[in-house]
Amino acid sequence: MEREGGDDKELKILVVEDLEEHVEIIKRILEDSNLNTRIFVTRDGEEALDFLYNRGNYSSREEYPRPDVILLDLRLPKLDGLDVLERIKREPELRDIPVVVLTSSKRDEDLIRAYEGGAKSYLLKSAFIVLLKNEAKRLLDAIISLV
Repeated sequence: MEREGGDDKELKILVVEDLEEHVEIIKRILEDSNLNTRIFVTRDGEEALDFLYNRGNYSSREEYPRPDVILLDLRLPKLDGLDVLERIKREPELRDIPVVVLTSSKRDEDLIRAYEGGAKSYLLKSAFIVLLKNEAKRLLDAIISLV
């Protein structure tokens, strides 16, 4: 899947996900695509913010650049995904980064809060894991539409 204009610019994607098996599935889908991606992974909400603010272990802007897209789980240790989304969207240097929510939550309140909080897309992981190929296409379409 190529972006319009055939631009082969490296797409930096931050995956914020605590479950290793979900990280591996997401990485495999992205690596199997025709997108030129550089994938970064954080395991909880606090670590995601450290990455985005280049704090602590993520202090090097060269090693940990500003992502082009964030794939964000809602149910995270330490700091909930909706709180991470809220902090991203209120920060002038981060608010324009598109956020795709990948979650197991089917709660209407989560969906509403995610979109009200500025998420660009909301995909259910249960469908993503079970219907891998169809949902993989939806994930890639969501990412391509954001860049």
